[in-house]
Amino acid sequence: MSSTATVEPTAAVSALNTGTACDGQVRRRLHQIPRPATKDAERRWLLEQMAGAFRIFAKLGFADGASGHISLRDPVDPKTFWINPYGIHFGLLKVSDMVRVDEEGDRVGGALKPVNTAGFIIHSAIHQSRPDINAACHMHSPYGRAWSTFGRGIDMLNQDSCMFHDDLSVYPAFGGVVFAKEEGQRIADTLGPKHRNLIMQNHGLLTAGETVAEAAAFYIALERACHAQLLVEAATAPGSIGSAGGLGKTIVDEETAAYTKRGTGTPEAMYMQFDPEYQLILEETGGRFLR
Repeated sequence: MSSTATVEPTAAVSALNTGTACDGQVRRRLHQIPRPATKDAERRWLLEQMAGAFRIFAKLGFADGASGHISLRDPVDPKTFWINPYGIHFGLLKVSDMVRVDEEGDRVGGALKPVNTAGFIIHSAIHQSRPDINAACHMHSPYGRAWSTFGRGIDMLNQDSCMFHDDLSVYPAFGGVVFAKEEGQRIADTLGPKHRNLIMQNHGLLTAGETVAEAAAFYIALERACHAQLLVEAATAPGSIGSAGGLGKTIVDEETAAYTKRGTGTPEAMYMQFDPEYQLILEETGGRFLR
């Protein structure tokens, strides 16, 4: 008599990160943002993401002296926001370095350190104009700064470019370093009522989101999209070897770009774009930025 037990078959459980609707169409990816249960815990979680994002940006080469900021609306007191202090390298920033300011730029919490005036003006205007935006990133990264010279958006050249379909504005002016509230408000007005990403002519990139993770993931993706755009422009420019060989742009059509955006450019999808980078920087730094 065999001693082998009979194993009843079990229902298969899909390992895929998408679900299907009753009509068989793929619906939204099954991503979730693991939000903490309390506002105090959410504040700490977001500040840890903020400090981690600076370390990631430093690693990717986005640091540029004293330039560049991430701001974070405080979940406990939403009329205030956190921002990095002036003159500390992205690769050295920790949670304890962040400064909380009110709408007038007065310090109300965090580190006793100065805050860049231009950064405060831009980010304050955005947070006051857009209650749906909790975090914003602005850097002078190489490819975004280069592409911003042209004062135009990006083409839907590939899947990753489609993250920005109908979600990208262009600020077509440069008035020098932003020291006036009016200039900050014009930048916020150009971002508009729904877009979360902005190219500022002759200046650089600004991205935003419901979480630091979303804003930071958008920034990384937009910088890379600008890089791809510059490469394609160079390869297809009149007189180039590529142009002489018949190379030309193939643009993703409107319907496909919109479909791709819905699958790759949601808050949940952007969170999942950021989290692997965050986990890696935690491992590489031993979590030093959490202090």
